[in-house]
Amino acid sequence: MNILELMRTGPVIPVIVIDQLEQAVPLARALVAGGVRVLELTLRTPVALQAVKDIAEQVEGAIIGVGTITRPQDFERSIEAGAIFGVSPGLTLELAAAASASGLPLLPGVMTPSDVIAARAAGFTDLKLFPAQQAGGVGMLKALSGPFPDMTFCPTGGINAATARDFLALPNVACVGGSWLTPADAVATGDWARITALARETVALRDA
Repeated sequence: MNILELMRTGPVIPVIVIDQLEQAVPLARALVAGGVRVLELTLRTPVALQAVKDIAEQVEGAIIGVGTITRPQDFERSIEAGAIFGVSPGLTLELAAAASASGLPLLPGVMTPSDVIAARAAGFTDLKLFPAQQAGGVGMLKALSGPFPDMTFCPTGGINAATARDFLALPNVACVGGSWLTPADAVATGDWARITALARETVALRDA
């Protein structure tokens, strides 16, 4: 499955931070139960890679990827944990080369037109606009559609349930990334039913 296919699997890719390893599997199961299958688990905590491994092994239907890839060695570590895609907040020639060498499909982050040109030169046509709101949000994506009609975006950063529709209505947006599907208080208390309900609401955004 390539990055564009992953982006089109659902309207939202949840950006997940796992602090306690025991939360990983039930959280992923709750999201999948609500119809959200593509999951980005960020490398922001010490248990992240083990959480990816647990989800990959135990959660049927989950399409698990690793976010916050910032160093070349992150690719092999992610593959070993069972990730089938990666997401980075930005892109360098070093990261592009590591992605190519590893074979792990990468959704690289961009913020400016120059970033987009550099990413396209490195062979990427499916990009993450990050941080989306700070980069100009819907207006920025409309502006980018003119000079870059061949590029598809997953805007991430500052997007919530109320604003996601505006982004998803744009022809150059395949999906959005967001953390609102996994509220910290719901994760902390194990309110998986709430997360499943949020996932179901999110899936409905595509038809809204």
